Amino acid sequence: MIAVACLALAGSGGYWLGKQGGDQPAATSAQAPAAAPASAKQERKLLYYRNPMGLPDTSPTPKKDPMGMDYIPVYEGEDDGAAGTSGASSQIRIGTEKVQKLGVRTEAASLRTLDKTIRAAGRIEPDERSLYTITAKFEGYVERLHVNVTGQAVGKGQPLFEAYSPELISAQREYAIAAQGLQSLKEAGGDAQNGMAQLAAASLARLKNWDISEEQVKTLTQSGEAKRTLIFRSPVNGIVTEKKAVQGMRFMPGEVLYQIANLSTVWIIADVFEQDIGLVKPGTLAQIRINAYPGRVFEGAITYIYPTLKAETRTIPVRVELANPGQLLKPGMFAQMELAIRGKGKVVTVPASAVIDSGVRQIVLVQLQEGRFEPREVKLGARSEDHVEVLAGIKDGEAVVVAANFLIDAESNLKAAVGGFGTAPASAASAASGAEAAPGKASGIEHRAEGKLEAIDAKAGTVTISHGPVASLKWPGMTMDFILANSGQLGNLKPGASVAFSFVERKPGEWLIIKLEGAGAARPAAHSGH
Repeated sequence: MIAVACLALAGSGGYWLGKQGGDQPAATSAQAPAAAPASAKQERKLLYYRNPMGLPDTSPTPKKDPMGMDYIPVYEGEDDGAAGTSGASSQIRIGTEKVQKLGVRTEAASLRTLDKTIRAAGRIEPDERSLYTITAKFEGYVERLHVNVTGQAVGKGQPLFEAYSPELISAQREYAIAAQGLQSLKEAGGDAQNGMAQLAAASLARLKNWDISEEQVKTLTQSGEAKRTLIFRSPVNGIVTEKKAVQGMRFMPGEVLYQIANLSTVWIIADVFEQDIGLVKPGTLAQIRINAYPGRVFEGAITYIYPTLKAETRTIPVRVELANPGQLLKPGMFAQMELAIRGKGKVVTVPASAVIDSGVRQIVLVQLQEGRFEPREVKLGARSEDHVEVLAGIKDGEAVVVAANFLIDAESNLKAAVGGFGTAPASAASAASGAEAAPGKASGIEHRAEGKLEAIDAKAGTVTISHGPVASLKWPGMTMDFILANSGQLGNLKPGASVAFSFVERKPGEWLIIKLEGAGAARPAAHSGH
């Protein structure tokens, strides 16, 4: 009985084990249908199709561009949630660590009144209306100098020098004889008296044309004796700024002997830069600072804006008239002029450091979110010391990059060439999952091709190349233009040469050659990490 019981227990145990083993495949097969829907959910979602050349053109359905190239599909996660926006391809994405290392700093665009101070360098010059030149209208000799030092102050009517001239003596004698003859023929009438009167008048006019004073003429008439020398006197109160007269020298008619300036009023001639001249108007108040008198400010108003521009300095002279009591302001002194220009009202402004000026257009980097920036072309207006008016492109309150924006721009342009730029989380996720990056984007990919150099435009810095298929971009063979990183890449290459080259997308639709090789070509230096 004990043996029978053991056999019964062994049989029941074997049946139970067999049943457990038979149920296991069923459970496995039951789980298989559940796994299939899970994998189906992981399929990437197609968002749209984009232009293969990077142009801002998308399509919800497959299509071809004018060159016959297929539009490239863009899947969810490859465009960082910017589906259907052509501007997303131009956005710059940087890792948080990279942002901190670059020292990126942002500031909100704001409404403010742009008051501007225009500064210009100038110099003190004498008032041109108070300059006098002393010359003789006859040939003669300097007999005696009364003022013989440059810089000497003189008063109006003060003797400057005495001149001797044979012509002067002859003219005096001629007039004296004519005057005496007229006196003797006073009682007579007729033609003799009229002729003598005309001779006397002509002799007197000649003397006056030589600047002989009325006093000297009167003395000559009374005495009848010709003076050997003629005294030249100062016409104004002023300073002798130039003295060429030397005692005993011979002078010719019209030769400058003295120059006298009245310095009671002086001019400040300041050179205003071309871009600021539109803000300057006659009557604008100016503050003048002179190095010789630190801490002292002279004030005056713009009286004249000169009509010509100095091509060498791109400046236009403006004039300020200043009273000069005590003659503190000396001609030739250096002056600094400041003009306070009031703004026209509150306008949208950004810090001047936020603007990247390429010479062709102005760009401002707008921070969309942490580590994500959008370059925007802006139209600029008036400027102040630290801010610039934005007429279009930026709205009030938007955050713009004011520090390290040039580094961001440089990093983004070189991103494809050096491959060391921080990647966006979405791109990293795609790479980790084995997803293929969207071709044509500046995402660290350096493309290579071979072809034939068709044409060279040295002025524009471009070349035309007929190249074969580019696998990394899924391009067929075609002929297109490329931009050279520098003119030295060409070396001795001529149209018709076979070339091998590497290129990157600097911005949408703009392809930059970073390496160019061919018979006689200059090999560029190897790129290193930045």
